[in-house]
Amino acid sequence: MRTHSFLTVLLWSSVLYVVHMTPSQKRTNKHSHSERITGLSENDGKTLHRTKRGWMWNQFFLLEEYTGPDTQYVGKLHTDQDKGDGNLKYILTGDGAGSLFIIDENTGDIHAAKKLDREEKSLYVLRAKAIDRKTGRQVEPESEFIIKIHDINDNEPKFTKDMYTASIPEMSGVGTSVIQVTATDADDANYGNSAKVVYSILQGQPYFSVDPETGIIKTALPDMSRENREQYQVVIQAKDMGGQMGGLSGTTTVNITLTDVNDNPPRFPQSSYQFSSPESAPPGTPLGRIKANDPDVGENAEIEYSISSGDGSDMFDIITDKDTQEGIITVKKHLDFESKVLYTLKVEASNTHPDPRFLQLGPFKDTAFVKISVEDIDEPPVFSRPWYLIEVDEDAKEGSIIGQVVAQDPDIAKNAIKYSVDRHTDLDRIFNIYSGNGSLFLSKPLDREETPWHNITVIATEINNPKQSSQIPVFIRILDINDHAPEFANYYETFVCENAKAGQLIQTVSAIDKDQPPRGHKFFFELVPEFAVHPNFSVVDNKDNTAGIMTRRNGYSRSKTSTYLLPIIIFDNDYPIQSSTGTLTIRVCACDSRGNMQSCSAEALLLPAGLSTGALVAILLCIIILLILVVLFTALKRQRKKEPLIISKDDVRDNIVTYNDEGGGEEDTQAFDIGTLRNPEAREESKMRRDVIPETIFQIRRTAPLWENIDVQDFIHRRLKENDSDPAAPPYDSLATYAYEGNDSIANSLSSLESLTTEGNQDYDYLSDWGPRFKKLADMYGGEDSDRD
Repeated sequence: MRTHSFLTVLLWSSVLYVVHMTPSQKRTNKHSHSERITGLSENDGKTLHRTKRGWMWNQFFLLEEYTGPDTQYVGKLHTDQDKGDGNLKYILTGDGAGSLFIIDENTGDIHAAKKLDREEKSLYVLRAKAIDRKTGRQVEPESEFIIKIHDINDNEPKFTKDMYTASIPEMSGVGTSVIQVTATDADDANYGNSAKVVYSILQGQPYFSVDPETGIIKTALPDMSRENREQYQVVIQAKDMGGQMGGLSGTTTVNITLTDVNDNPPRFPQSSYQFSSPESAPPGTPLGRIKANDPDVGENAEIEYSISSGDGSDMFDIITDKDTQEGIITVKKHLDFESKVLYTLKVEASNTHPDPRFLQLGPFKDTAFVKISVEDIDEPPVFSRPWYLIEVDEDAKEGSIIGQVVAQDPDIAKNAIKYSVDRHTDLDRIFNIYSGNGSLFLSKPLDREETPWHNITVIATEINNPKQSSQIPVFIRILDINDHAPEFANYYETFVCENAKAGQLIQTVSAIDKDQPPRGHKFFFELVPEFAVHPNFSVVDNKDNTAGIMTRRNGYSRSKTSTYLLPIIIFDNDYPIQSSTGTLTIRVCACDSRGNMQSCSAEALLLPAGLSTGALVAILLCIIILLILVVLFTALKRQRKKEPLIISKDDVRDNIVTYNDEGGGEEDTQAFDIGTLRNPEAREESKMRRDVIPETIFQIRRTAPLWENIDVQDFIHRRLKENDSDPAAPPYDSLATYAYEGNDSIANSLSSLESLTTEGNQDYDYLSDWGPRFKKLADMYGGEDSDRD
């Protein structure tokens, strides 16, 4: 059987459009012949035949974006087995078969059913079959062919960004690269010039240019200044077909900003400035602001201000405000109108970050003159020193001048000044000052041991303008005078053993002194002259401000003498020499063999010999019973009726009170301890009044003891004088009279009980001479209308 098969592909050209075809470089054998392959099969030994296929499909070419009214004809499939009787059926499979590409199964004609886009798919692979309709068998093996889409220029170039942003320093040279823009074309770059892009500038000339091939934008003008223009908008076009007419194009916008460089020096808008300052302005006070203008921005516009010269360079300063780039003129030292009224400064403003590339343009700094006038004001007095230190001996007399402070009015008027002491710093009024010359003097005696330092404040005030005042601290140091005698440092409990030996040390004593001599303390110890040779003890001075008490005989007896009194004189070495006598009490005690004390009571010797334990218990019971009886007697006595306040008619006491503070009546006898008047020799104590609230702000004033004075009248007069001259004592609203009244009193009796019953006018003017304590009483009885009121 002959197995020749022919399959012919016919390519048709339409008269309405051009179909590009690639001619076959190799034709298939139209007349294929069958090769007979004879071989012996292992099974049946039949002869085998193989059909040789010597044909191949060529490529079809089709234009993209076809817009004709009919479908686009691609080509025709045909086999030599087709007799034209419709017995064969052509089938097409592969990419787009049945949707994009359709085939006439009877004739084998292939058409494109839709418009094709090469940018979406440029190559289609299809497979063709020829099937016998009756048997359903393939008359030809399935064969593959390709349809390629030819490109047309249907895509314009597109930039990678719709808008570009770039920056370049101002004053850049010509040809400085700014930015590169890129456009792409979706057309086939291997087919014609459809994808060949050329760049050009549509907007932005003559400042910038663009490379037509690379799309790099460059500067086209030299020395472009940011201060003149900062923003530029450049429009770039990309055109395909090599830029020829008919090519498609696309555009993009490039926003270019010129960045600042320091190419401008600062400049003052005016050559001189005028400011004023009161002479009382403290250092650091701002007087005004000046500013140099710099058209640059950022750190290129930062300015540093300084004073380069002028007669006020030491009196004023200038600082830079980093936020506003202004120079602030401030006061550096205290001003004085009387010394100088006008200052001139030369102020310099310079850039802190100059650019070396532009130094040839000139100095990047500017200068201006600042004149400052000083205004006169009324100033307070000024002391000659910031503080005063005065040293005074503690034995200085009252009224003696201890020092002087000096102040003067700094103004031209030189107003007179008066001085005073701030009493809040001298509550005891120990010091006073002459208001005219500032001399300080004593009003009270000093005591270094009580207060070694006094810190007071002196005030200087202008007489014509009391509002102008100033104050100064005065430190007063009290110098020590040897006015205190040394005394024992402690209270010594000294004992001597009964079995003590001669020359044995039983006690070491030391002394203290309230004074503070400049060379330190030096004390000497010795027995009083009456006991210079004491038969029992001796005093040995150790030459180190201590002394040792030594025994002078062997053995001591408690039964004979249980206690010895040893008077010792203690001297100091300052001038004048002060001494005191201290008595040391030495007890005789029983000790063990080591010298440890066991018992010091003399009765302890008798108890073991004569009294038993039962006797001691009986004695204690008797003592307890006796104490119970005393307590009962005291309780019964308290239940008795109190005696009347006034026992006899001669014991007359009265209270005179003012009505702004009501007193306790005639039975108010608690305001003053009358026992002091009845016993002037009683020890004085600082007792607080019980009828008023004590003022704790005032210090308790100590007075000299009056034990030796037994005259009650003199005692009362002294108390009256002390209270009249004491500024710290508050005025009391009650005045108590006492049971004892001195002789020959000029006021006689003030009691109304013994007054004559007469309505005649009496002269009470003498009450005004009794001092401020009787001022209220003088006002009550001294007026002419007092009786009628």
